[in-house]
Amino acid sequence: MSAKNPADAQTIHLWFPNIFEFKGGIQVYSAFLLQALQELYPQKEYDVFLKHDTRSLPHIPYLEKTRFHFAGKVPLKFRTFNFAAQLAKYCLQRRPDLIIASHANFAVLADQIKRFLGIPYWVIAHGTEVWDIKQTSLQNALQRADRILAVSNYTRDRLLAEQNLDSQHVSLLPNTFDAERFQPAPKPAYLLQRYHLAAEQPVILTVARLDATQKYKGYDQILQALPAIRQKIPNAHYLIAGKGDDRYRLKQLIDHLNLQDCVTLAGFVPDEELCAHYNLCDVFAMPSQGEGFGIVYLEALACGKPVLGGNRDGAIDALCGGELGILVDPEDNPAITRSLIEILQQNTANPILDRPEMLRLQVIETYGFTRFKQTLAQFF
Repeated sequence: MSAKNPADAQTIHLWFPNIFEFKGGIQVYSAFLLQALQELYPQKEYDVFLKHDTRSLPHIPYLEKTRFHFAGKVPLKFRTFNFAAQLAKYCLQRRPDLIIASHANFAVLADQIKRFLGIPYWVIAHGTEVWDIKQTSLQNALQRADRILAVSNYTRDRLLAEQNLDSQHVSLLPNTFDAERFQPAPKPAYLLQRYHLAAEQPVILTVARLDATQKYKGYDQILQALPAIRQKIPNAHYLIAGKGDDRYRLKQLIDHLNLQDCVTLAGFVPDEELCAHYNLCDVFAMPSQGEGFGIVYLEALACGKPVLGGNRDGAIDALCGGELGILVDPEDNPAITRSLIEILQQNTANPILDRPEMLRLQVIETYGFTRFKQTLAQFF
């Protein structure tokens, strides 16, 4: 198959970290990519290789004839080698027409396979994994990729600025979300009771992994802003949903700022409760400076919630340059404070933030699954 004619591909290999047993931005994107490809081209054959999963689960749709290959049961210290050997073996035996890798690290092997077997490959570029790349083999693999699909203009622009890439080979396929799953609803009574909140109480929400290496999410800045916010809105409450090894440090910061009565560390929120948490809040806030895109922004918008994000990363794309939310300098604490007060008091310069149904319609039109499929089809 010619790399210039991906529509001729009959067998497609999809190389994913995982999609079934762990949920993160790359995993969600990969699952939507599989679904979109199979809805667009159900006649093609799909081999899906999953490095960390051990089994398939029914919450992700796929064609019955899909062939899954799991490496998750291999001990972690041997898994990378085993996974690479598996990929090489199947490429040698079955010669797919196209490889699509949803993590840049897989591109190095895809590059080797292309050189020996002539199989073209595409790579998905999300965020931090393709920023500031120093590894020569990965730089070369990205240069030789037949197409790179970046999830945001921010990631695409950084890649082009940092790496020696042909701009014609770096395209945009933004994140998407499940519009049926995330919809506006009244504040759930069971969550008001769980968190000891009143229905009329203003709630700020952040949903993020509390990873000590990912402090760029911006929850520290919101905690620092909270005392000033409470001077204007005394009953404002901040809910942080997520788990991770940064929780203990966060708890110490909350104690240091004497915010114990107005901050709740909700811990892990299961998927079936995520929409309810968005509907519990009055504003979703994550003034980050390291997001490749941020699917959580889309999910919150689909629930009709005003959103605050940082102006230094992929949130610029998610919020359409400020049309769908408020973008602030993530290191400007007064701006974060002022913006959150304005949102909670419904006193912003952007009238769409007070119109839940309009927010929902706009985000579906821009980033809904139908648009995702339409964009993907253009590359075939």
